[in-house]
Amino acid sequence: MRKQFIIFAILSPIILFLLFYYESRVWWTFFVIDIALIILGIYDMMQTKHSIMRTFPIFGRLRYFMEDLRPKIYQYFVESDTDGKPINRIDRSTIYQRAKMQTDSMPFGTQLDVYAEGYEWISHSLMPTDFHTLDSDPRVIVGNKDCTQPYSSSIMNVSAMSYGALSSNAVEALNGGAKIGNFAHNTGEGGISSYHLKQGGDLIWQIGTGYFGCRDQDGNFSDEKFQEKAAYAQVKMIELKLSQGAKPGHGGILPAAKNTEEIAQIRHVTPHTTVMSPPYHTAFNSPKGLILFIQKLRELSGGKPVGFKLCIGRKSEFIAICEAMRALDIYPDFITVDGAEGGTGAAPQEFSNYVGVPLLDALAFVVNMLHGFDIKKHIKVFASGKVLSGFHIARVISLGADGCNSARAMMMALGCIQALLCNTNKCPTGVATQDPNLTVGLDVGDKKQRVANYHQFTVKNFMELVGAGGMKHYNELTRHHIYRRVFMNEMRSFEDIYPSLNTGALIDGKNLYPDRYKQDMAEATPEHW
Repeated sequence: MRKQFIIFAILSPIILFLLFYYESRVWWTFFVIDIALIILGIYDMMQTKHSIMRTFPIFGRLRYFMEDLRPKIYQYFVESDTDGKPINRIDRSTIYQRAKMQTDSMPFGTQLDVYAEGYEWISHSLMPTDFHTLDSDPRVIVGNKDCTQPYSSSIMNVSAMSYGALSSNAVEALNGGAKIGNFAHNTGEGGISSYHLKQGGDLIWQIGTGYFGCRDQDGNFSDEKFQEKAAYAQVKMIELKLSQGAKPGHGGILPAAKNTEEIAQIRHVTPHTTVMSPPYHTAFNSPKGLILFIQKLRELSGGKPVGFKLCIGRKSEFIAICEAMRALDIYPDFITVDGAEGGTGAAPQEFSNYVGVPLLDALAFVVNMLHGFDIKKHIKVFASGKVLSGFHIARVISLGADGCNSARAMMMALGCIQALLCNTNKCPTGVATQDPNLTVGLDVGDKKQRVANYHQFTVKNFMELVGAGGMKHYNELTRHHIYRRVFMNEMRSFEDIYPSLNTGALIDGKNLYPDRYKQDMAEATPEHW
């Protein structure tokens, strides 16, 4: 192609010039375009970064154009309703329809393969409960014996997403939706901004390893700054993030393009730089240290509920945390379990794809440990990781969660189209960008109502499932109610797949627990990780 281009570059301008000179002035336009293409082609041959462009001048650029166009063509013209990653079109459409208060019923039966391995369903009763008689806004009280300001939480809240990762309009709309729907909005580890406070919705203030918003100049935790912000009336709960499902063990990433002067001021960092949260906390260095730090946060906050969020990795470390709770008789008010399928705006693919325990497995393990040590009675458990529909809520409740958090579904209620550009600052819907030319398209007044609508109808549909199961309250859901097809001709309940552990089975080393826990129990120690 290089030789052909050189021949073209020599002959085409001569021919076009002669046509212009002897035939018509119209050929002058083509001559100018031809010269521009020749210059572009010469640049392609001279540059050294792209082999294809160097070998195929001009035409090689089509490869990069098609590569950029491919996800859009696939999403709109190729994928079926059950395809699409990380969220398929059926779930996306349901979210959009509920947010816009459009018909969300499905015609002509399910498109799912009900005989495929992995298909799941909830068992119904021949004497279902009239869901109109059930509480359409079920709540869970968060706060144990050391908490003086317990919080009545919705069973579904907005999961952690920071201002910086999201635009100001997106943050404000999420908080406005939380205000309308009476549910909570997790700030993410980026700190509390004015956009979190403008609409007046309840906040869960998340504190990550970077201690953004409550750190000193050296990046260490600051008692004074924490106490100041924890006193905000909108802050109802405080969540200490140990790890998150999308990138456990890595720490958060704020690209330089999103780190504006305003965001840097909120986080107490240098603007226009890529901000990497440390992968671990510096305020403590052991399970006992974690529990004592949680108690410290609760005292500094004036007795507000304090908990922690984690993605399960080494099981022995969570067991050590449970042992530390019992030894100190100090318990977090809640634990948020994040699954490896959790979303993020930016993470190395190795971490998003291959690190961390998926949500259902992690949740079953955490609940078993809390019951095994007889400490579940002190702690509420929230689940996070692709909770999109009423059935997804039912799954996590059946495994022992008291409630759940959702991030990507809330983003879609704002208008996210799964363009997969979250890490580029080029989100076309204005959700995950700091570009004012893009954020202007996200109208806060319209989108906050959509967020509230989505929450309302999703919780309502969950309660309809509860009624279909013949239950009077959602906490009657157990692992016996959810089934999964494990082979073509075999189905098992969640109780079969994730066997429950008897209350107190892990206390005093009685070895009454299953063999699958023995090695992790032996490796656990509250004194160090």
